[in-house]
Amino acid sequence: MQDGKASSKLGESVENLGDAIVDSSIWEKFVEFLNFKIYTFTNAQENITGVLKVKNLLLVILVLILTTYILRWVRNLVTHKLSDDDKSKFVTVFSFARWIIYAIVFMVVIDSLGIDITAVFAASAALLIGVGLALQTLFQDIISGVFILIDQSVHVGDIIEIDGKVGRVEEIKLRTTRAVTIDNKVLVIPNHLYLTNSLYNWTQNGSTTRESVDVGVAYGSDVTLVKKLLLEAAKSCEVVFKQPAPAVLFTDFGDSSLNFRVAFTIEDSFNARIPKSEIRFAIDRLFRENNISIPFPQRDIHIIQDNTQKEKISIR
Repeated sequence: MQDGKASSKLGESVENLGDAIVDSSIWEKFVEFLNFKIYTFTNAQENITGVLKVKNLLLVILVLILTTYILRWVRNLVTHKLSDDDKSKFVTVFSFARWIIYAIVFMVVIDSLGIDITAVFAASAALLIGVGLALQTLFQDIISGVFILIDQSVHVGDIIEIDGKVGRVEEIKLRTTRAVTIDNKVLVIPNHLYLTNSLYNWTQNGSTTRESVDVGVAYGSDVTLVKKLLLEAAKSCEVVFKQPAPAVLFTDFGDSSLNFRVAFTIEDSFNARIPKSEIRFAIDRLFRENNISIPFPQRDIHIIQDNTQKEKISIR
């Protein structure tokens, strides 16, 4: 009985407190603040299509905050059992999709409040067109970044060549790809360049690559000896693979030289210039020891002075 009386008294106290708050001037001011009109939307005929109040704005903010927590929970749920590589890809794509979800939720909430979305867009059409033109390249970069992550044409650690620039991919973001060049310089590549330029992935088929060094020898040289010396020079480099073995190609009869190419396989194509330099040093040394000369271009110019005389000048 005493518990029942206590509960009854507590309920009456709460009810009285609620009536006091409602009847107070503070509550009236708070309700007045919530119903304050921030903006009135009108159409071309000056008809009111919607009213944005403070309480509407607070509701939109509350829904967006709730959406943020839900999206965060979904992201953690999906990436919980993914590998680090797959997790980073999903997070990048999810960060792009998150803004689309925010836009959809925002429009749904605005429409549910009785505000005509068409009128809102019509009122800000000029602004939206300007923003769209300014962000055109940004959207191209973002869409290209999504394509890169989906088709997996480029991975972190790949050595790529684009627009004449070579670098090792360090990070793939939604808008840009960060790579480090041979000179340890950071190369920031906008992702839309992958759609507008040819991309060469040096290591997509594996970390080993086939490299080559070209050299020309004078006409009359012993080509069999040249082949032997080129193979010896390639094999003298420690980083060159024994299998597949280096090979020598007789590529062309040039204007001033017999052109050869020695091809070899190495592990790290990113630093290919170092073994190439060592092989060139070895070629120069072996050619000198065996009297094989590397010619330079020569041209003959004939100057006709008159109908009967002709002078021949050799330029080297």
